[in-house]
Amino acid sequence: MLRAQGVAAPLMLSSFLLQLARADLPFGCLIASDILSCTNLSLEYVPVELPVMVATLDFNHNCLKQLEDGSFAGLPNLDTLRLAHNWLSRLTPGTFRNTSSILHLDLSSNQFNVIEEHYFQELVGIRELLLYNNRIVRVESNALKGLTNLRKAYLSHNRLTDFPFFSVQEHANLITLDLSSNRMPNLPVEYIFGLQESIQRGLFLHNNSLHCDCSMYIMFKHWEQRGFNSVKDFREEHTCLLYGEPRASVRFLQHMRYFENCTLKPHVETESLKADAGDLLLLDCKTSVMGKHLNFLWVSPQKEYIAPPGNTRLRMYANGTLEILAAQTNDSGMYLCMALNHQESRNETREVNVTVVEKHHEDEPFNTGFTTLLGCMVSLVLVLMYLYLTPCRCWCRKRPPLSTPSPANECSAQSSIMSPTPPATTEGPGRKMMFKSKAVTQQPAPDIWTTQTSPQ
Repeated sequence: MLRAQGVAAPLMLSSFLLQLARADLPFGCLIASDILSCTNLSLEYVPVELPVMVATLDFNHNCLKQLEDGSFAGLPNLDTLRLAHNWLSRLTPGTFRNTSSILHLDLSSNQFNVIEEHYFQELVGIRELLLYNNRIVRVESNALKGLTNLRKAYLSHNRLTDFPFFSVQEHANLITLDLSSNRMPNLPVEYIFGLQESIQRGLFLHNNSLHCDCSMYIMFKHWEQRGFNSVKDFREEHTCLLYGEPRASVRFLQHMRYFENCTLKPHVETESLKADAGDLLLLDCKTSVMGKHLNFLWVSPQKEYIAPPGNTRLRMYANGTLEILAAQTNDSGMYLCMALNHQESRNETREVNVTVVEKHHEDEPFNTGFTTLLGCMVSLVLVLMYLYLTPCRCWCRKRPPLSTPSPANECSAQSSIMSPTPPATTEGPGRKMMFKSKAVTQQPAPDIWTTQTSPQ
């Protein structure tokens, strides 16, 4: 068996080397284990034949302008593909056909203008996508929707004016979404607040062309107060334009005077509401913001965005009231209401902490009363036992045998009682005899004292 294994290893190695020899690789490519590096070779196309066992392909710093259909098919172990610093402007359908094993894709520093829906459909297992430093002006609504395993996406240093935040709302694994250094003038605060907290923590939006308004300001102040690194680490890079004037850019997290009239506070007073399971709950969005252009929205504890008319279980009315039909225990949590007046740039929020518990049975008060009565009766019995059944301390000692009184003794006792002279119990030979007798009888029975005299 050992001999067979020793023969198989060289055969596998020779087979791999044979594949490498057959692969038509450009001069200058380097192979190290399962890594193929063809960087900075001015390549204009990807080699047709690539080593089958390769896991990492590095074509950075070349002149690639186009990727053919199935350019990386037939590479079952490929998990990292680096194509940065090339001249790629779009991807043809089927570029990543049969490459579902790719986990890391680097397309940074290219010439992409639009991220179309079909670009990454085949990359169902991708975890890291690098698209920074391109010329991207638009990301189509479903371009990232199917990438449920995506953890990090970098789209900074592009020309984005908006982003489909709703397309990543269900991405439970997404922890980094870098949209910094773009050209976004406004942010859909209601959609961003509806994202999962893990996404909000890793959402980078600094160095954009944001217009100063209350909703944007309060969102960043809320993140800052909660210690989100996306805000805390880039505090000075968060700027906005006063009245949209490009020359009037202010660091709004440091200079807050412009936002003194914003009524929306990052931390609002929380209202608590407790109910039984199955009850109908009405949550009011109380606000002092008034106006014809007033809009309401709610965010549920499950980070679900709720707008009128709501859904099958959560109904929302035009006045901002949220109705929970047949509340269940999993409806418990913090509900956030936002009142937005975009015309006057005034906003307010309200938090309602809902606790839903299971209903108590009707006989539960009776059981509680019976338990209390039983406890009182037991306590009373224990007190009576303590008072009347206290154990005697002298039970553990042996009692001396009772002597039969004689008539002489009875007479002597009677005469002693009737005599005015008290008996000599502390002096005389009787007292000495008692001590003597005690010394004699102490050895056989140390716990018995007697005053009887020994027979002559």
